[in-house]
This record gives sequence, structure tokens and C-alpha cells, in this order.
Amino acid sequence: MRAGSKLGWVLAAESGVLLVLPFPVAGPLPHWRAALAWIAFIPLLIALLVPRDGFGWPRVARNTLLGYFCGILWYGGTCYWIESTMRLYGNLSPFMASIVLLLFCLYLGLYFALFALLVTLAQRATGSTIWTLVLTPLLWIAVELARARITSFPWNQLGDSQVDNLLLTRLAPWAGTYGISFVLVAGNCAMASLLLFRGWRARLIPLILAIGLAAGLSKGYNLQVAHESTHATAMLLQPNLSVSGGNNWMGDVFDLHMQHLTTLSENACGAYFQGLPIRGDARIQPTCNPRYIEKPEINVIVWPESPAPLEDSDPRFRHWVSALAEDAHAPMIVGDIAVEPEPGQTGAALYNSAAFVASDGTFAGRYDKMHLVPFGEYTPFPELLSFAGSLTDQVGHMTPGRRRVVFAADGHRYGVFICYESIFGDEVRQFVKLGADVLVNISDDGWYGDTSAPWQHLNMTRMRAIENDRWVLIDTNSGVTSVIDPRGRVAQSAPRHAEISLLARFNYGSRQTFYTRHGDLFAWLCAIIAIVLAVDGAVQNNYRQA
Repeated sequence: MRAGSKLGWVLAAESGVLLVLPFPVAGPLPHWRAALAWIAFIPLLIALLVPRDGFGWPRVARNTLLGYFCGILWYGGTCYWIESTMRLYGNLSPFMASIVLLLFCLYLGLYFALFALLVTLAQRATGSTIWTLVLTPLLWIAVELARARITSFPWNQLGDSQVDNLLLTRLAPWAGTYGISFVLVAGNCAMASLLLFRGWRARLIPLILAIGLAAGLSKGYNLQVAHESTHATAMLLQPNLSVSGGNNWMGDVFDLHMQHLTTLSENACGAYFQGLPIRGDARIQPTCNPRYIEKPEINVIVWPESPAPLEDSDPRFRHWVSALAEDAHAPMIVGDIAVEPEPGQTGAALYNSAAFVASDGTFAGRYDKMHLVPFGEYTPFPELLSFAGSLTDQVGHMTPGRRRVVFAADGHRYGVFICYESIFGDEVRQFVKLGADVLVNISDDGWYGDTSAPWQHLNMTRMRAIENDRWVLIDTNSGVTSVIDPRGRVAQSAPRHAEISLLARFNYGSRQTFYTRHGDLFAWLCAIIAIVLAVDGAVQNNYRQA
């Protein structure tokens, strides 16, 4: 391929499209699409590494643009739901909502440009295509770490695509999702080498590696491991409230709503799925006639983050929730809004919170969400992006919390993280490090509608269970409410867009994984190597054919 040919752009576009397919589009991810992550990078790698001469700065710039183009396509394909969210709930016109999506892709697509730049600089530094392929997985991990640490949006890390591969996910308790991403990129590099090198000796080792990866890891999608027996029970409320402001809570209607939610929380009569909520699968209908069944013992009741105007200091809210906790003899975790005077300011600080109510009805603690959603709970660069204010006006200008807390009850400790926080592996692990023996994620995914986002969010939360060897209770306003075991499998789930209480069965855990204790250590090591290579490649050009 000539340096000035159009083929490089075609190859970059192919990778951009192929990288979209291993992630959910509008439902649970089929295994065959998850397997595409093993080949999705190959076209881009070929575009970056061929030709193997003339790697001056014009070539570096062109490669960087190829990576940027690939990244723009990938973000547009995986995060297309931003347009509909802005249009439906941000009151933006279709044109302005599309502009927001485009700006989003142009901004975050820079990470793919960074990856392409690092690969090119690594080739200049090592003078070898073979060594560049060996080092490329490290470079990708450095970029994924930058996504999490710099712009705080590690949405859909490559490793998240393999959450159903029970063999490959065994890396997560050691290196987090980054370890899985590393192996995936290594597999791409091994197979790309079959196209980059002509001699049979050069092809033999990559061929053996590629066959080994394909044969060994593909079995992980079908690996059957029995669920462990469960000894604890939670009641997860999915109220299915409208996020578009169609819920009337004024005056006496507030008490009617609270009475209804309280009654729903005491009776798990809705049909649920044993596993993922896949359309067409038979639902399990629990026996609900109180004449024939005993009321189950509940260890915890959970209410999700929702558009309901539940304020932490509201006496009516506290009355209903306290009464429910006392009647059920169970502690409660409830999504609400906390309002406090802002230190040193005349106004009040608004927090997206999770209140913890003891089984005797007392409010025993509160966790304030620390990682807020841009354009949903606050507006970054408000002067520059004032047009997005219509979306943030609906939920208020939130203030981030200051510390992580775990809630203790009956000898157990609950780590609660709210919505968007579930995509940050290094942050969720802090709750387990603080002693949480079960994790609880409360969320309102109704803002996403019937797009890929709820399913992508679910898979990222499942990865948190694997990394920390903990059961995770996911309680959402409109779905996907579910129970995740420590291997990341969905044990139970509620149908989407249904008002239901899910009687969730789970276990408490005590073991701390290497990842829980040390976090992103592996990713930081990759980043250090990437920085050294980038500096070396920037100051020299000793490329030779290899």
C-alpha cells in the first residue's frame, strides 16, 4: 500500500465499524458478535504499519488522522444514544442534538488518534514492526487508562465486550478489565502479523498463537459453571416511573404514590427471568397467594435512583420509608436527593444520594454520588456549552460527594454506587476495600430509552462483580434490574419497562482480589512503558525493515 493511497482510510473505517459490533446495540450481546473483538483492530493495524519505510513526521501525522477517523466512527456507533437522549429529554432540536453527538465523537475520538500516534512512535523507537506489534497491547491499555483518568469516560472498554467469556474474564480479578483488553489486542496483533510478514518463519509463531487463542478462548463463551447456592434475599423495586416529567407528586398524591411503592416493595409477585431478560424467553411467575406461601425473610430492600421527588429531609418521605423498614424488619437503601447549605456560599448544594435506613426505621447514613454525569447532572464548561442547559435544568446542578461510605446492618456491609459510577472499576473496588461484602448499584437508565446504553451499562456493571469477586444487586427505575453473581453472570432479572419488585437471591462475600487491593497497577505499568516509547520515538527515526 502506498503512503498516499486511499486504502488506509478504508481500513480505518473497517476497524471503526468492526469495533462497534462486539458491544450491545439494542439488546443482549450475541456471542458471535463478541468474538469479533479478536479481529476488529486488524485493518487499522495494517493501515498504521504499512508501508514500513518513510516514517517521517508526515507519516506520523497521517497515521494519527487515520486513528482519529476510526475513533470518531466508533464513538458514533457505540454512543449514538446521546443524540436521542439530548433530543427527547434535553429539549434540543434534532439538528442541535446531532451537533452534540458530533462534538462528543470529535472530542473523545482523540483517544484513538493518541493510540495511532503511540503505535507510530513505537515503530520509530524500536525500528521493528515485529516489536511494535508486541508492544501495541501495552499502548492500547495506556489509552484506556487515559480515557478513565483524564476525561472520566471509560465507557465500553474493549475488555467489557468479553463479559460472557467465563474463561477470559478470569483475568479481571488480577488486572481488571484492562487485562482482558490486553489479551484481545494481543490476539489482533498476532493475526495481523499473518498479513504483514511474508516468510513462513515469521508467520509460524503468530499463526500458532492465533490458533491457540481462537481455540482456547472461544470455549469460554460456552463454559458452563453452576451457580453457587444463595443464602440471602433482597427486594429490588423497579417502579418504572416516567423520566419525562409525567409523574404527579403534588399534595396528597405524594402519599398515594408512597403507599403504592411501599405495597409493591412488600409483595414480589411480578414475573421475572432466570438470567438475562431476552425477548421470547419464558418468565418465571412466583406464587403470590398469601394463603399458601410464607412471607420471605428479607435482608435488604432497595429503591433505585429515579425521577421521583424524594428528598432526604422531607418528613413525609422519611415517614413512609421508616415505616416500611420497620414493618419488613429489614434495612433499606433508597435513592433520593439531599439538599444542604453549601459551605461558604449563600445557596444550597444538591446531591444525588443513597440513603440507608436501619431496620428500626432510623436514617443511619447517606452516600452522595461522587462521579456525576456530564450534561445530565452538571454542565462542563457552562459558558461555552450553555445550549445544553435545558437537559441539566431537569435534574438540577448537582454537587459531587466527598467520600465513599459503606452501610452496615446485621453483620453485613453494603457498598452502594450510583448509576454512571459503575463504569469506573478503580472506584467501585474502593467500596470492597472498605469492607463491603455485597455491592449495590442503583440507577435510572430510563433516560436512554430502547437504545444500546442500558445493555452496555449492564455489562460494565457485571465486570465490577468479576473484578471484586462480589455479588452485585442492580436496581433500576425501568430496567435492567438484575442480580449478578461473582462470575459476572445474570442470575435473575426483571423485564424492562415493567413495574415490579424482584425477590433477588444472593450471597455475601469476604475475599479481596488482587485487583481490589491494588487497582489499576497493571494499567499504570503499561502507561509508563507507553510514555517511554513515545518520548524515544519522538526524538529519533531509526526504522528498519523487520
